Amino acid sequence: MSSQKKNYTLPIIMMIFLFGMISFVTGLANPLGVIVKSQFQASNFMSQLGTLANFLAYAFMGIPAGNLLNKYGYKKTALAAIAVGFVGVGIQFLSGVASNFYIYLAGAFVAGFSMCMLNTVVNPLLNTLGGGGRKGNQLIQIGGTFNSLNATIVPVLVGYLMGDVASATIKDANPALFIAMGIFAAAFIVLALVKLPEPILEARKEKEAKGIVEEKLSYKELFTFRHYVLGIIAIFAYIGVELGIPNIVNLFLTESPLKGGFGMNAAAAGTVAGTYWFLMLIGRFVGASVGGKVSSRTMLTCVAGLGLVFVLIGILAPTTTLVKMPVFNSDISFSMAQVPINVMFLVLGGLCTSVMWGVIFNLAVEGLGKYVAIASGVFMVMVVGGGIFPALQGALADATSFMTSFWIVAALLVYILYYALVGCKVTKVAEE
Repeated sequence: MSSQKKNYTLPIIMMIFLFGMISFVTGLANPLGVIVKSQFQASNFMSQLGTLANFLAYAFMGIPAGNLLNKYGYKKTALAAIAVGFVGVGIQFLSGVASNFYIYLAGAFVAGFSMCMLNTVVNPLLNTLGGGGRKGNQLIQIGGTFNSLNATIVPVLVGYLMGDVASATIKDANPALFIAMGIFAAAFIVLALVKLPEPILEARKEKEAKGIVEEKLSYKELFTFRHYVLGIIAIFAYIGVELGIPNIVNLFLTESPLKGGFGMNAAAAGTVAGTYWFLMLIGRFVGASVGGKVSSRTMLTCVAGLGLVFVLIGILAPTTTLVKMPVFNSDISFSMAQVPINVMFLVLGGLCTSVMWGVIFNLAVEGLGKYVAIASGVFMVMVVGGGIFPALQGALADATSFMTSFWIVAALLVYILYYALVGCKVTKVAEE
């Protein structure tokens, strides 16, 4: 690949930065869910509707985002995504001014369009700049590290801003929303000035220069790649796991003991939820360092198996057994928090979910060649799992208990383990 002979350091840094933006805005839905539950007297299910709205946008925008990328290239698609993101966060800010739950949901939905478009750009471009394979996986893991850093900060920051959850409103989160809008504005300006490689557009120009009529890629043909189809189902499951654990843990910790919760204040609960994302950060550091040496299949097998063990212990251990665990604070320090032993093991799951996105994507697009752009769009459709499964967990928590709801997470991890062991085997390679 000719792009490997060029210095793409700046584009790589830019993509890693955008990777972080995705998690910052997406991560707002977790602590905001706690706020709207208190402010609007919502159920556990309704508290997860912001997350559902955010990820439901992926179902609508996934394939169009892939088509935009294929037609207009990385830079224009990313600029459009950033503009949409600014609007989405702005609507969430207005929901605080109006104190309206439905405006909040609308803002989360619009922000989801932006996150979908950014994901469609960032993942294939980092994989391409790394040359695919283990190096491509390594770059995605590095981007994921910055993604986790931002995800770690969000629940801690908003939890601190909330103070007493019983009196918190969306307005209390305004500083975080202003930060998000500022990030979008700055990123738009910087990205407009940065030159990105456009392998898709360049390949099209070369074909046009040679008089070659471009082939219209078929989604029907794309779905004949078995390892890819099973891979997008794995992504559907994985996003549910990644969001379901911290979202429901945060609800459990802040809920009154009279309603089956632990009764922890929002700021302290935010540090526990933030520690989950901090462990994802640690896991991605490790993943980035070994990604060039360990195969994606081996990595996914290990983390899916260990994650399943952690979640099963979290479900089965008694909630009355308390332990002290180190938590990550907003001032970038650590302290000890007393939590049920279940919570500690569920939070440890962050070490395992940390690398799953990158390795599943890497395994699923192996051998797809010219189909990678539209394949990435379909990937984004399946990210809707991050909204569906936490909402289902919330509904199950309403009907039974918080810990019982984690059987959904356990079932999803079983499928991911299956994909690592069997489903990811490549049986067909695309013709160039």
